[in-house]
Amino acid sequence: MSTAPLRLKVLEAVSDVPKAAWNALLAPGEAPVTRWEWLDAMEQSGSAVPERGWSARHLTLWRGEQLVASLPAYLKTHSMGEYVYDFGWANAAAQFGVAYYPKLLVGMPLSPVTARKLHVAPGEDEAAVRAQLTAAALELARSEGASSVHALFPPEDEALAFEAAGFFRRGTLQFHWKNPGFRTYDDYLSRFDSKRRHQLKRERGAAAQQGLTLRTVRSAELDESHATLAARFYEATAGRYSWGPVQLTRDFFRRAFRAMPDAIELVVAQRKDRVVAGAFNLHTPTHLYGRYWGCFEEFPFLHFHVCLYHSIDDAIGRGLRVFEPGAGGEHKVSRGFEPTRVHSAHRVFHPKFEQALKRASEREAQEIDRVAAESERIAGMKPWPAS
Repeated sequence: MSTAPLRLKVLEAVSDVPKAAWNALLAPGEAPVTRWEWLDAMEQSGSAVPERGWSARHLTLWRGEQLVASLPAYLKTHSMGEYVYDFGWANAAAQFGVAYYPKLLVGMPLSPVTARKLHVAPGEDEAAVRAQLTAAALELARSEGASSVHALFPPEDEALAFEAAGFFRRGTLQFHWKNPGFRTYDDYLSRFDSKRRHQLKRERGAAAQQGLTLRTVRSAELDESHATLAARFYEATAGRYSWGPVQLTRDFFRRAFRAMPDAIELVVAQRKDRVVAGAFNLHTPTHLYGRYWGCFEEFPFLHFHVCLYHSIDDAIGRGLRVFEPGAGGEHKVSRGFEPTRVHSAHRVFHPKFEQALKRASEREAQEIDRVAAESERIAGMKPWPAS
């Protein structure tokens, strides 16, 4: 390995680095949202661009002409599309005389997925390179006039690395379905008591009574019509709720479907020959990630069937280990999704404001522990016998 010094380069678009070089740093089976293609689709489609409050500031380290480390980051002028909700922090900043925006976000746009952010080439001193990237992110944020740096959804080892650099941790809950070795959908149902099993069977059985059929389209079957459908599903849901403006353009879906069909699937629900609902998901050989769903017609239990039951059955058949359906949703607990702690790491440059946020996060952690314990009690699933 060369002993040439590492050189920092900040990229204003992921397209400023070759796709092969960026993806070569990713370990096999990493979440698809870490891939060059995903970030490039976000940026080139006009979804995550400065005009929409997302200014790319990807930190990269180079040894000569070789990329040896990367850290995706964006300078943000709002808090939309992050799923670690700090709107209250932004409001509280004024009490300390702090302009909360811009802030530097470490992570991928609109992707509430626990996934590696600090990517380091094999053979490098990983701890030292991580420390250098983290220090560079802090220096960049200060130079850009940012109030803070926020690393969203890091895995545990990265969260510890950020803490070692002076960040404090904030926790929240997601609800993940985990496969302990089910062979059939009936195995999944067998973990519930008889009352809950009857409820789940009744909810899933409603689809047939409503004349609905579901199928998953993936890989080589996907074409531009499916990209358009995925966009329409997303727009249907985004337009129904007051979560803010639609953030993803239709061009994002077209680009993603063209660039990474190996990682995309679309659940499509039809009534006769009419599409009524569906869900856009990502997958790896071990994980399924629910991203966006939508419906054009309303049917009882349709959301559960499209977003949960159908994909659980499919995941069992494919031997997937984990299904992460996205942020929020305590309704998932009674359907076998387990409370799972996810993290973010934060460094705020105003000392008194940072201490106030740190104390608030510690109080949040106590509430999260309570909710997690209550969720586990509500789920009440029988242990699955060890193989």
